[in-house]
Amino acid sequence: MTVRWGTATARGVLATTILGSGMAMLDGSIVNVALPRIGEEFQASVSGLQWILDGYLLALASLILVAGSLGDRYGRRRVFLIGVVWFGVASALCGLAMSTEMLVVTRILQGVGGALLTPGSLAILQSTFAHDDRARAIGAWSGLGGVAAAVGPLLGGLLVQAWSWRLGFLINPPLAVVCLWLARKYVPESRDETMSGRPDVLSSVLGALGLAGITAALVEAPSRGVGSPLVWITALLGVAGLAAFVRLQLRAGDPLVPPALFTDRTFSLANGLTFVVYAALGGVMMLLVLQLQVSLGYSPTAAGVAGLPLTLVMLVLSGRSGALAQKIGPRVQLIVGPLLIAAGMLLMMRIGPGASYLGAVLPAVLVFGLGLATVVAPVTATVLAAAPDEHAGVASGVNNAIARAGGLLAIAVLPAVAGLTGESYSDPAALTAGWRMALLVCAGLAVVGGLLAIGVRNSVLQDEPAAAEGPDLAECLHCAVDSPPTHAHR
Repeated sequence: MTVRWGTATARGVLATTILGSGMAMLDGSIVNVALPRIGEEFQASVSGLQWILDGYLLALASLILVAGSLGDRYGRRRVFLIGVVWFGVASALCGLAMSTEMLVVTRILQGVGGALLTPGSLAILQSTFAHDDRARAIGAWSGLGGVAAAVGPLLGGLLVQAWSWRLGFLINPPLAVVCLWLARKYVPESRDETMSGRPDVLSSVLGALGLAGITAALVEAPSRGVGSPLVWITALLGVAGLAAFVRLQLRAGDPLVPPALFTDRTFSLANGLTFVVYAALGGVMMLLVLQLQVSLGYSPTAAGVAGLPLTLVMLVLSGRSGALAQKIGPRVQLIVGPLLIAAGMLLMMRIGPGASYLGAVLPAVLVFGLGLATVVAPVTATVLAAAPDEHAGVASGVNNAIARAGGLLAIAVLPAVAGLTGESYSDPAALTAGWRMALLVCAGLAVVGGLLAIGVRNSVLQDEPAAAEGPDLAECLHCAVDSPPTHAHR
């Protein structure tokens, strides 16, 4: 069934996909703002807070590559609906969690739902709308999705402050019910009839095992000690899982991640840049909300509003940044963007007890946001343009999975590097010292990203206008605001 722009069905399909992906975006904003309150209620340690974030990212990064292919094979609407139900139920369980451990488990389940849900949003638009209406539909989805990202931090703060951090999770089940009704009423089923065989679930399992083992070792080593049997066992399992994953990709006839993609220098460098920049971003975004609320005494709502200018800068400038990269080539922006991010992080070192919003917080957030707007759209476009056309979907999935993995590992490592262990994050003096150390590390990572970009082929976008326009506002916001990626399907 082909849907034309302007019809009731078209509006229903747009509402369904925007609401589905918007749930995940709002959830990411709310959890970041809610971390201090969660830690206070459960008396959680730093490692507990790390797992609350990393549990979700772990499931997402592990499953995002295979999730799209499930929709292509078994029906995009079907998998989308499963993802919506799964995400809604897992959100309810998160809101009812009675301990840190229970919340971590339910967050992992929520990540599974997010992986099933979000890639299907764009896939549904691409397969449902008539060819000459797709750009308009995706543009509308992008713009309205950007509005959801913009209001997310403010809404998150209001929900947390109005009653409890639990409300931030319990808002999702009603939204999921509405999304289900819209999808069943308006969204036609579609699948790729040419696909045969089964999805490469084994690769996803091995990748998940590898990431989980490495993450567990990094998170638990500071509190248990590097000599702990748990740390060593999980580290060995992680290394073995990743090694088996790589070996399987090298030998498989239809690998989940085609190794040939990485023979292109620009593809490899752009993904390396993605990894270090999103590692820096993930670490800073975790600690910024803690610093604002614990050390500066901000309420959850004020902390959410404090980061709003970052999203607004992304809203205004990301599309222009993608267009500029198409005209002049991406290299300059891929070098300058990470350097601006590093400068913003160094400015954030002034955010300490007694610092004013206008004098310290706002300038740093604006420079940081300008750096993100400069680099995010061009790096995604570069990755897609450097890949062969037949691998465009998986190239996007690889880039988004690498971004998630970067944030995952940064959240696991950075608190220990910054000297934050146990419940030290609740002490303003200790948190501020760790915050400043973390900023130095993250700024260094961003600079490494800029250096990697020197080797990027500047002409990569000249023959790929669609690639430069494709990763528009939603692609940038879904990645940069720490939400699931937009179109990682094969």
